[in-house]
Amino acid sequence: MFQPSDLQAIFVTLKLASYTTVILILLGTPLAWWLCNTRSRIKPAIEAMIALPLVLPPTVLGFYLLISLSPGGFIGRGLGQLGIPGLAFSFSGLVLGSVIYSMPFVVQPLQNAFQAMGRRPLETAATLGAGPVDRFFRVVIPMSKMGYLSAAVLGFAHTLGEFGVVLMIGGNIPGQTQVLSIAIYDHVEALEYGQAHLLSASLLCLSFLVLLVVYASNRRSPAMTLQ
Repeated sequence: MFQPSDLQAIFVTLKLASYTTVILILLGTPLAWWLCNTRSRIKPAIEAMIALPLVLPPTVLGFYLLISLSPGGFIGRGLGQLGIPGLAFSFSGLVLGSVIYSMPFVVQPLQNAFQAMGRRPLETAATLGAGPVDRFFRVVIPMSKMGYLSAAVLGFAHTLGEFGVVLMIGGNIPGQTQVLSIAIYDHVEALEYGQAHLLSASLLCLSFLVLLVVYASNRRSPAMTLQ
């Protein structure tokens, strides 16, 4: 059976993954669209920055975020001057770190979907009198729905398994910043292998199911592939 602290960790994890996914879809859509259409010289640098969490150790990213969010950091100091509480060791800090760490898992599928769509549908809509905004919401988003599904599921699943980033930024506060991965680590340290196995198996099954949704959907729509 799940312990009360484990249920709290499950709730915090699902809440974190949900918040992160929604924010990344909102931020990732204009960013992916810009990357798909721009010819700017800084595009490779922006793409490299977005993809950096794919190769950077999570603890490195978490360390620099912790330094930045601390009262003496440039973000924390700016927030303090505005009278806003620091984000270090808070759920809001976890959301910020998760957004940065999971960004490539959302932006890249969206960018791939926009590129696969091509320019012809937009040109056709333009000849029918549709404006830029109308074209985006009536043509781009419906034709990129599989990309959005992949982005949402991958962003959610990736956030579920975070450890290094969330531990560095949020610490291990039960009910506030303790997520499933940290709760599993605590059980292993305490030699409570039964509880660790229960949480690990639950996370494994959930991760498998959400990834199964992506690959089953991609099989029905082969044009949409993941990087």
